[in-house]
Amino acid sequence: MPHTKQVRAGNNHDILALGFGTTIAMWAIGYFCRLPVIGAPPAVAGVLMLIALLAGGYAGGRTTRRGVLGGVWLGGVAWLLNLLILGSLLTASDSPNQMLPSALVWLPGSLLAFITLGALGAALGRLGGVRPAPDQEWLPRFACIAAAATLLLIIAGGLVTSAEEGLAVVDWPNSFGYNMFLYPLSRMTGGIFYEHAHRLLGSLVGLTTLVLASTVQAGRWPRWVKGTAWAALGLVLVQGLLGGLRVTGIFTLSTDPNVVMPNIYLAITHGVVGQVFFGVLIALMVFLARDWHADIARTKSPVAATDIGLSRVLPGLLVVQLVLGAILRHVFFGLQIHIMLAVIVLTLAVVTGVRAWGNYPVQPRLAKAGLVLSLAALLQLVLGLAALFATGANLGLAPTAWNLVLATAHQSTGALILALSVYLMLWLTRLLEPVPPPAS
Repeated sequence: MPHTKQVRAGNNHDILALGFGTTIAMWAIGYFCRLPVIGAPPAVAGVLMLIALLAGGYAGGRTTRRGVLGGVWLGGVAWLLNLLILGSLLTASDSPNQMLPSALVWLPGSLLAFITLGALGAALGRLGGVRPAPDQEWLPRFACIAAAATLLLIIAGGLVTSAEEGLAVVDWPNSFGYNMFLYPLSRMTGGIFYEHAHRLLGSLVGLTTLVLASTVQAGRWPRWVKGTAWAALGLVLVQGLLGGLRVTGIFTLSTDPNVVMPNIYLAITHGVVGQVFFGVLIALMVFLARDWHADIARTKSPVAATDIGLSRVLPGLLVVQLVLGAILRHVFFGLQIHIMLAVIVLTLAVVTGVRAWGNYPVQPRLAKAGLVLSLAALLQLVLGLAALFATGANLGLAPTAWNLVLATAHQSTGALILALSVYLMLWLTRLLEPVPPPAS
């Protein structure tokens, strides 16, 4: 298998990774704090988000040579991305798409606050000593950040389904007649928050993927790496379209429930494609890694062919299981098939993980990934049983907070297992060289 020389990253990859990473951390804090099952005070969420911005600047000061100016750039990128939600704070609640007069102060004021905190964090980071990361590591980190954002989106989507709020907002791409990015925060309550926040997170993931894919195309990467980036971008665009048409069924801006035609089959497809997209991002992250393109020695092993073979079967079975799980969650059909296949899939995941962990101690990447995969599979078994028990005990009733947590954790762990299986499969293929067993 030929490998190209490591491609040197561009000068702006560190700012992109840190800016998007900081923004995603801020959004995650805001999202979880505002969840109805948590309900943290807005002031607490706001302070934590600003601390995340300061921490992003600190990371920039520690890991780049850009100094305070790098913190300014990081703050600027984070501010631009946060415009996706800033409009919800500056829109009149009784006049669709009408900005409040205070927006003229808030917009430049928030920009100043972002770049100031970013610069302050960078200055604090430099006080602790600068340990710059190699240029080649920033683009894989950016891909990892995109994957983290996607996992957050999968969690948010799982909560929408678990709470049975997939149709809480009746129109798309608008929200009750508002531009999606100008829907007032004061109206995002209950089920509307679950659904609308999922849409906003989807827009952030889409934008992140667009920038990541464009950055890869601009670099000197092999054609197949660029193709993987294009595949990720195509999947996220299809995923957004599926999510919208799941609500309306047709292309319409109508807010009349009698006009739209929600499509449950698109809802099932939307759930599966999202997790496949997650797996493609993990593959892109691996393909961008410096070691993937380096001339590193492979580990020769007589059992390598078996381990590689098992790792290639696992992702396919996981996708089938995800389809069955999506059908079960949306139309409550196929529980017994889902359970039977779960036993097979989780057993295979544990076996594959344990073999990678035990057979290749000289390859830490394989050993760690194998151990994590095995533990995740065991956790998934526990979560599946708990979710089944909680759902059965609550049959016919409105979902409780406990139901939401268990069902969503089960779904999200399934996505994580798929990601781990793709990661392990690719690195097993890259780092191992099958050899015939010794003659007896």
